[in-house]
Amino acid sequence: MRIKINAATWMALAACTVTAGAMAQQTVQMGAVLSLTGANATVGEDVRRAVDLAVDKVNSQGGVLGKKFSVIIEDSGGNPTTALNAARKLVSVDKVPVVIGEYSSGISIPLGQYLVKEGAVHINIASTSIKIRDIGATSFNLIGLENFGNRFSAADTWALGYRKVAMIAPNNAYGQGVAHGFKEEFEKLGGQVVTEVLYTAGQSTYRRELQQIARSAPDAYVYTAYGQESAIINREAFELGLRKTPWYGILLSMCLSDTPAEIANGQLGMEVGSVDGPAGRAYAEAFRSRYKEGMKTSYTGYAYDAVMMTAAAINKAKSVNPAEVASALKEIGRAYPGVTGAISFDADRQRQDPPYARLKFDGKVVPR
Repeated sequence: MRIKINAATWMALAACTVTAGAMAQQTVQMGAVLSLTGANATVGEDVRRAVDLAVDKVNSQGGVLGKKFSVIIEDSGGNPTTALNAARKLVSVDKVPVVIGEYSSGISIPLGQYLVKEGAVHINIASTSIKIRDIGATSFNLIGLENFGNRFSAADTWALGYRKVAMIAPNNAYGQGVAHGFKEEFEKLGGQVVTEVLYTAGQSTYRRELQQIARSAPDAYVYTAYGQESAIINREAFELGLRKTPWYGILLSMCLSDTPAEIANGQLGMEVGSVDGPAGRAYAEAFRSRYKEGMKTSYTGYAYDAVMMTAAAINKAKSVNPAEVASALKEIGRAYPGVTGAISFDADRQRQDPPYARLKFDGKVVPR
């Protein structure tokens, strides 16, 4: 079947194409793949807010290359296939030089590998699997990976007086790395992981797994879990009476982002450092002023730094060519004053001396 299009319609379509092209020329864009729906939607929305704040900050300072700056945000839905499709669209259709994201290591790793293969720049803002280091030559990492985090959390758990712990973590790249690395570091100190359970994501209940770790009668439960799954684990642990024993959360704000306060109250844990110094305090105040509430998770500062660094790198390179932007990022990453603290990359484009915090839940996640 043939569809006839009259001259007026053709002219309108052509005008739209010209207008879209002109708008693209007037705007410098980068991309972000975030988990705005699914189990980690609370974190994704928190990070989206940070991205918007950073874009406004860049534009208030004159934009990028004398043009308006924007971030095209795509939703991964917490799904690797959806995330890869989003990355393909950002690279092949939107032609962005840099993409930040995702959140889960099991998504960030294939996402980053695809971007590197296509010659684009990838910036990791939240995933902590040690495998992030191996993504490729144009992948940068702003956050502490599990080798740093496991060492910190094991030492913190030991300092709290726990000697015999049971662990529960997701059965994916992130959870496996935490379970193995924490155990290794904790045993170096003289501690013992008496039970270790890796749970399957997406279940409606985790009672069987909780009953399994309870049988070992530990001094404390050490866990890490994504927001909505963690909410089920925390609720059922409470119902089973397991909260009579201390709970220690690795990446506590992630563990408690969707858990009601009355259940979360009293939990201890650790977290990647969220904000630091005058720049961090100014950012936290700007976040609260705009959104009328504080940050729900610790990842917003990393997203903000990634956007600000990308804008600075494009300006420094005087180009949106990904290779030139990557080269400029390496230069900027020698001592960048981020809201999460000073950012310096090592030879593999990994952040050196990443910040961490000791936390507790007292109506909200606060320092202890």
